[in-house]
Amino acid sequence: MTTSRTTQTTTGATSATDRNGRGVVKPTPAELMEDTGSGLDYGVRPDRMPGFLTPTDRFYIRSHAPTPRLDPATWTLRVEGGGVHEPVTYTYDDLWNRFPHVSVVRTIECAGNRRVLFGEEVGRPFAGTQWGRGAIGTAEWTGVRLRDLLEPAGITTEACEVMPEGLDEIRARRPLPLDKARADDTVVALAMNGEVLAPDHGFPARLVVSGWLGAASIKWLGRIEVSEAALYVPWNTEDYVVIGPNVPADEHARGPAITALPVSSLVELPWPARLRAAPQVIRGRAFAGENRVVRVEYRIDEGPWQDAPIVSPQTPGAWVRWQIFWDPEPGEHTLRVRATDDQGNTQPDSSSWNELGYLQRSVLAHPVHVESATRREPSHREWEIASRPSRRVA
Repeated sequence: MTTSRTTQTTTGATSATDRNGRGVVKPTPAELMEDTGSGLDYGVRPDRMPGFLTPTDRFYIRSHAPTPRLDPATWTLRVEGGGVHEPVTYTYDDLWNRFPHVSVVRTIECAGNRRVLFGEEVGRPFAGTQWGRGAIGTAEWTGVRLRDLLEPAGITTEACEVMPEGLDEIRARRPLPLDKARADDTVVALAMNGEVLAPDHGFPARLVVSGWLGAASIKWLGRIEVSEAALYVPWNTEDYVVIGPNVPADEHARGPAITALPVSSLVELPWPARLRAAPQVIRGRAFAGENRVVRVEYRIDEGPWQDAPIVSPQTPGAWVRWQIFWDPEPGEHTLRVRATDDQGNTQPDSSSWNELGYLQRSVLAHPVHVESATRREPSHREWEIASRPSRRVA
């Protein structure tokens, strides 16, 4: 394990940067995580997702600055702005002891997930974090409903937007409508999968905004502004917006801000995949943002579309798991999967081009090589055993 040095941030906290230039705390071994090359952003390997919930040690990391190290003894969360009657400041103990707690199982996905594959689809690379398929994860988030923290401040009748702000070096922030802030499943999370939040995932407290792009679920919360007017920041005017020839800009933003995510799916295999010529189970996930996935279909080569049974709960804001049985013949194959949500939205054959490479949602042609030899590939269980020494959470 490498030693770490710290750099002082503008918040008075410290942020960790290790000798390899990583700005994160937890280990990110290659057998579990995909390195995008930024030193801040790591995706989960789709073939290393062992259950419905994503274990914390492999939950993807997306950050705009190095992970801050915050002291819960001195940390506070302040609710203020022109949309409240009286500012309120909470301590870490307040969030644990003064308010009812709720637990929600929700999926968080970066709007730029699959950007590399999107670039291959349109024949040109996109700038930005070079995500494969791993900028997505599902966890049980436990904490306080955001509305319970807003109400003691007294929301004015003209209040319309709520903007959480993080305590990282760049003060990441992004507004959301008051109605979304007050939703039952918009939560200020203190715990993840039954454990106190890890530093890379927002300790001491982070927001979880159900069904929206990951950038809305601000980590390392320090301030929440309630406003009586629309709020404009880089994260809803220049970045995390849809910019394209058929998308109008306005005086405030280069394009409309991304909010709820579209329906998409993935296969729990490497890209490209190598399989044995033997009967086996192929598994995957599908997600539909605020909506509920109701159907998953698959197609092998030029064969017909067939139903892929869904084998997990079907909940708005959370992915589903599906699985199929396949006895493949040796050779080269293409596996396609498409999902449909409860609003009738089905993954299309192509994604809508936009300048920043967001919202890749088209059906992916997953390349699969099936070996004719009898050589056996390591099983998922064998990979899990081999990776155990590296899976400690910092």
